[in-house]
Amino acid sequence: MTYDALPSGLTVTGDGPVRTVVLDRPDELNAVNADLHRALAEVWRHLAADTEAKVVILTGSGRAFSGGGDLDWITSFLDDPVARDESIREGAQIIEEMLRFPLPVIAAVNGAAVGLGASIAVLCDVVLMSERAYLADPHVAVGLVAGDGGAAFWPLLTPILRTREYLYTGDRIDAATAVEVGLASRVVAAADLLGEAEKLAQRLAAQPQEALRGTKRVVNMYLSQALGGPMQAGFAAEVVSMQTPEHRERLLALRNRSR
Repeated sequence: MTYDALPSGLTVTGDGPVRTVVLDRPDELNAVNADLHRALAEVWRHLAADTEAKVVILTGSGRAFSGGGDLDWITSFLDDPVARDESIREGAQIIEEMLRFPLPVIAAVNGAAVGLGASIAVLCDVVLMSERAYLADPHVAVGLVAGDGGAAFWPLLTPILRTREYLYTGDRIDAATAVEVGLASRVVAAADLLGEAEKLAQRLAAQPQEALRGTKRVVNMYLSQALGGPMQAGFAAEVVSMQTPEHRERLLALRNRSR
């Protein structure tokens, strides 16, 4: 099975029954641009078609898992509604593909997981976080509705009062707190993170596959059913917020500070 047809920014390697998917823009903290966004929407069907694969590890290259959306790409939406709408369609596709993906996915969160990066991490079946890692969803801080997952499915995983505070403020959630509130499975020493993910992956690969996949399918039914309305509403509200003067002002200010 080859993954060469995927857009740039995402690499897939294999070791027996385990596939490791790496967000691979380390110089940009694995920020999601147009190519990486499209790759994240397409990779799950490639993996599902890989008959030798039994488990997937998802991680980031370098010191971040994903710093969120690439600011230049997101800024382009201010004056390009076609690209904006396509990004929303792909964002929904990423979540839907991950929810129906049949194999177990282990997130090895090696550093910052921000915005869409946080959403992708917590959609995985098991979330291992480096002691140096953190989650954050700063959509509201830049004038956006947290529509690409946070507002829709964080309340399914963690107490709604904690969810509100983190989404409203965009504050960082350190690894220990993420485990405490239900957004991560366990904290792992940074040096041991990939080793622990690989050890767990091999253990899951040795499980009876029909039983494992069937169990995942049933568990994810709860998420899929609960997400139907909120996710559609979230993306619709995010599109509206993308067109506000406040979002334009805050996004441009953020991009200027980052240069």
